[in-house]
Amino acid sequence: MILLLSGSLRVGSTNEALLRTAQVVAAEAGVRAVVHAGLGRLPHFNPDDDREPLPAAVAEMRAAIDAADALLICTPEYAGTLPGAFKNLLDWTVGGTEICDKPVAWVNVAAPGRGQGAEATLRTVLGYTGAAIVEAACARVPVGRADVGEDGVVADAEVRRRVGDVLGLLAAAGAGQA
Repeated sequence: MILLLSGSLRVGSTNEALLRTAQVVAAEAGVRAVVHAGLGRLPHFNPDDDREPLPAAVAEMRAAIDAADALLICTPEYAGTLPGAFKNLLDWTVGGTEICDKPVAWVNVAAPGRGQGAEATLRTVLGYTGAAIVEAACARVPVGRADVGEDGVVADAEVRRRVGDVLGLLAAAGAGQA
């Protein structure tokens, strides 16, 4: 199972649309992919609270990550880095071992020339978690709001093909971890 993590809290964001598209493309290929929707429920990270019993939303998120064979992240860039809410999610993973050695990739949906700050920060933070970044699966697949259908999914065949390639690489890496 590939866990899909959005770094955006915005309803109907292009990051969310890409992950919804990934879920559809994965299902068509016989791969199980699940969108984690708990970003907005996580409490602010406090190292004093990073112990048992964990806050319920944190325990749920860590269990979802632990159960996954691989992670696919799609996050916007905000002020040259990761949005605070998504950095908060990642902060909650540093003290655990759920991401350690787990295959992880990201898709950047920003317009050309944008989003590099988020990618750089994501790479740095994932290094602290011990994630196994699948470089070949990390991709730039620009998606504009006009590309997203009323169903919240991108219909463009090229976007779907590229997402399918990413998922295939991640699924193979995740199968190698099992």
